[in-house]
Amino acid sequence: MENEPAHGVQWLSAIFALNKGTTKTSAQDTTKNWVALKKRKVSAGFISETRHQITMSKDFTFAIKSICFDEDYRPSDNTRITTNFANLARGSSRRENLRNTLRMIDNRFNALAHWDNPKGDRYAVNLEIISVEINIDGERNGNTLPLIEILKTNILDRKSGERIEGIAGNNFSSYVRDYDFSVLLLEHNKNQPEFSTPDNFGDLHGKLFKCFVSSDTYKSNFKKQPVICLSVSTSRTYHRTANRHPVLGVEYQQDEYSLTDEYFQKMGLKVRYFMPSNSVAPLAFYFSGDLLGDYSSLELIGTISTMDTFQKIYRPEIYNANSAAGESYQPSLKHQDFSLTRIVYDREERSRLAIEQGKFVEKNFIKPYQAILEQWSANYAL
Repeated sequence: MENEPAHGVQWLSAIFALNKGTTKTSAQDTTKNWVALKKRKVSAGFISETRHQITMSKDFTFAIKSICFDEDYRPSDNTRITTNFANLARGSSRRENLRNTLRMIDNRFNALAHWDNPKGDRYAVNLEIISVEINIDGERNGNTLPLIEILKTNILDRKSGERIEGIAGNNFSSYVRDYDFSVLLLEHNKNQPEFSTPDNFGDLHGKLFKCFVSSDTYKSNFKKQPVICLSVSTSRTYHRTANRHPVLGVEYQQDEYSLTDEYFQKMGLKVRYFMPSNSVAPLAFYFSGDLLGDYSSLELIGTISTMDTFQKIYRPEIYNANSAAGESYQPSLKHQDFSLTRIVYDREERSRLAIEQGKFVEKNFIKPYQAILEQWSANYAL
């Protein structure tokens, strides 16, 4: 759904808007919107007043918007340019990309949910892209900023006609995370002999996420806590255990958390690694409660089928390899024995835009409001 700022109040949200009608979008395009916006009837006095109001604010509230991810999907003006599903939906192959992706998800779901499903076509997965905006001035003035995007699965049982609500989370995209990993972390380690992380790395992002998940907005829209499903780390070695779940598959463990694991831990999320049946590499599942007890088989299958499909597209060297992970497994993007899907995905563009967008967020959000955000983060507690 389109975001339509009213009466110029949502000026900061507008600077994140992308140029309409383009298939290639960069941070420079977005900056043009910011310059154009300043030339409109938004006075310096109004901006100064708005910043003062934000300084005085103590509360964050959230708003949720959703759009269907189907073969007709086109990224809205507010979708992050680095979002993986936005990448799939650009260019001349967009409709074929989307159609093939959705077919892969449905096929994977039916292969895993094989009971009472003799033809392998009983279920279909419907996806919603959930965009979360944060109101940094409570509910008084509506100064909203785009914060994160996640996916929500819904499962259609064609046999019974029932629509089954799935899990929120799955894919995870974040403006502040782009800044943390693509700007702050790179600058911190520039010309340094050893890799390290800045003090309090991920603290602000983690607290913003926990604030959202504990909010009335989240609770009124989603019945259960989110599960985020990502690729395992190429910097860690994973060891197969004897534990096997009927849906999630065989469990893997590692001796030391990756940087991503630690980052998500600050979001209040634990991690376990499972390789489902007929997968070739384990997936990392981030969750806050009981992964094995809080969700039904069909809910878990919805997440597996969605994210296993996306990872085959994003990282075919790992998730579409021609041989499965063994007892001891270190993923590698340099692995050569893999198959490509028929889906066009520009991974280099994704990496480049993450840096551009991270710098844009730093300039227009992190630095102007750094003191306010640090004060809130220091005082925030669930």
